[in-house]
Amino acid sequence: MGAAGVGGAGYRRTVTPPRTATGSATPSARAKGRRRGARPSGTELLAAAVGAVPGGAERPGQLQMTTAIEECVAGGEHLLVQAGTGTGKSLAYLAPALTVDGPVVVSTATLALQSQLVDHDLPRLADAVEPVLGRRPTFAVLKGRHHYLCLARLDNSTEEEPEDTLFDAPAARPGAGTKWLGEAGRLGKQVERLRDWAEKTATGDRDELDPGVDDQAWRLVSMPARECVGAARCPFGQECFAEASRARAREADIVVTNHSLLAVDMLADRHIVPPHKLLIVDEAHELADRVSSAAQAELVPELIDRTTRRARTLLRPETAEALTAAGDALAVGLAEAPAGRITSGLPTPLREACTLLDAATRSALDAIGDIKADDPDPVRKQQAKAALDELSTTAQRLLEEGDHDVAWVEKNDSGNRRALVVAPLSVAGTLATHLYDERTVVATSATLALGGRFDTVARALGLDAPPPAPPTPAAAALAARTGPGRPAAEAPGRRLAGDVTPNAVVPATEGPGWRSLDVGSPFDYARQGILYVAAHLPRPSVSGLPEAAGEELLGLVEALGGRTLGLFSSRRAAQQAAELLRARTDLPVLLQGEEALPLLVRRFREERASCLFGVMSLWQGVDVPGDACQLVVIDRLPFPRPDEPLAAARAAAVDAGGGSGFSAVSVPIAAVRLAQGVGRLIRATGDRGVVAVLDSRLETARGYGPFLRRSLPPFWYTTRPEVARGALERLAKS
Repeated sequence: MGAAGVGGAGYRRTVTPPRTATGSATPSARAKGRRRGARPSGTELLAAAVGAVPGGAERPGQLQMTTAIEECVAGGEHLLVQAGTGTGKSLAYLAPALTVDGPVVVSTATLALQSQLVDHDLPRLADAVEPVLGRRPTFAVLKGRHHYLCLARLDNSTEEEPEDTLFDAPAARPGAGTKWLGEAGRLGKQVERLRDWAEKTATGDRDELDPGVDDQAWRLVSMPARECVGAARCPFGQECFAEASRARAREADIVVTNHSLLAVDMLADRHIVPPHKLLIVDEAHELADRVSSAAQAELVPELIDRTTRRARTLLRPETAEALTAAGDALAVGLAEAPAGRITSGLPTPLREACTLLDAATRSALDAIGDIKADDPDPVRKQQAKAALDELSTTAQRLLEEGDHDVAWVEKNDSGNRRALVVAPLSVAGTLATHLYDERTVVATSATLALGGRFDTVARALGLDAPPPAPPTPAAAALAARTGPGRPAAEAPGRRLAGDVTPNAVVPATEGPGWRSLDVGSPFDYARQGILYVAAHLPRPSVSGLPEAAGEELLGLVEALGGRTLGLFSSRRAAQQAAELLRARTDLPVLLQGEEALPLLVRRFREERASCLFGVMSLWQGVDVPGDACQLVVIDRLPFPRPDEPLAAARAAAVDAGGGSGFSAVSVPIAAVRLAQGVGRLIRATGDRGVVAVLDSRLETARGYGPFLRRSLPPFWYTTRPEVARGALERLAKS
């Protein structure tokens, strides 16, 4: 069973009026509530929220952050806030948000934080502050249009995706194949379940579908924003789930969205997110990368094939054949081109393919023409036009070979994905132009001050940041006496990571229209944890896990008896570490990729003696407080790989300008990643443990070692293996 039989003779649904925001009041009632007496301050709302928590107590950093946000909103300044783990930064920014007229937008990088805000923090806050505000504050979630079920797409699913019929004709190119009967039947069953769900759901939000469906099935019933004809032209416009979500957002006090949609909103001249005066960007260290991804485009032969099939009934045969020929030419060009960054102009086969594609898509767009008010099928025509326009724009962008863009050929290990990709060299200018205009922006994260300063992240976010000030004479004299990265005094084998005092905060930095603040952390890092750098190990030079590093890892894990999170630079290194421990210990070793990640994390949390080893997705995605994780091992400093196209291109651009690309690009990337990984250890006030870095360069590299250490929490620091093992042995007995 393919797509035929899924759509039926036409889909109709009982009209459900768009719902208002969660716990909502009408706009007039909301305004009435705000006029009732003097408006409470953000600090008063924070006090109410904290007081509603059993045993809750105000944290100095939390109060400091709330006060700073109120001041910046009043003064029209932007604010960068570093708030360490345990600060309670969500309440610290949500409380003052409720003092601002109109919607306040909160953007997150991860679904985990978005869920925490919507399912936990905001409902609790609404309960706590209702008596103080005199009304219940409202909130809503805003996601991209493709996250919502599209009734027009569901109605047209009979012929919508020809490649999802019972059998695809095998294509004469690598990676193509024939769909088998079981897969087509599974797809049909999933879409039938989606049709049943469409009759029941009030939101159409994919995240509320349980159990879920795979991406292939969801594509059949969702609509990317570029393909949407708009509510006015769509026969299902009055019932549209995506439009209803926007209506809820316009009515809410607080709108929770994600960095990807925020980026698209900026690139679309801010027509998606409702107008607002305050934007709070949580997990702000991720924003520039998400904007870069939103501005990235690619050409894939399979996409050209799919677009051609979608538009074929609207085109003359020769126009459709020209599109097919362009797709074939791209497939040949990608097969011949090596993977990696294109540094000396598009190879001739790829340039010819892009030229053919540009001409064919322009001809196809001219043939389709405009969508008229009386068009019998505006949805299908808009889908075809949007797909063709995207191909045309990307082909032209690649042919321009602008200095502001980076192009590369991307291939995966299995060989079934080949793409020609283009992305901006930098998004700082985009952020400077579109992020800050006509609103106050508060950017916060536990990782904003790199090397002990905010200026690196500020520049990446499009802010005008001053260069570092020269050291004072006293500081220069101290540095001369103690040497690079060395403290004036240290306990035997131990000192503070980053050469700072316990619980020190980063000095404030400011520039035109913005300022910064580090509110520290309630954790006593110097007493709760040790940062051990295995300075005696050879400098890592080969891929995988060197033998000496493996023996060091084994000794540390055995001293503690498991309870280890291993963060590795490559899948090969993680596999070698798992094989080593499985061969020489009886400890349960969990390896990313052998089971679903949520299941592995749950087992790691529940099995006291277990170890969990994995790669980059574990560096941010694991939160295991308590004694289940008391040793975090990092095999090497997480510099970007030389074959990462964007990082390599950005470093080369700095080098060409007379600077150091390694220092300006690679070191800050490593600092953010390292801080995120190290942050997996201390997640609560009672946590204790050791972070072990098996890369001697963190101690021995005079140029960047101190910078990286200053980017980390102020753990006690040692390079002596017996100190680290002794601490782990004591933890094992506790």
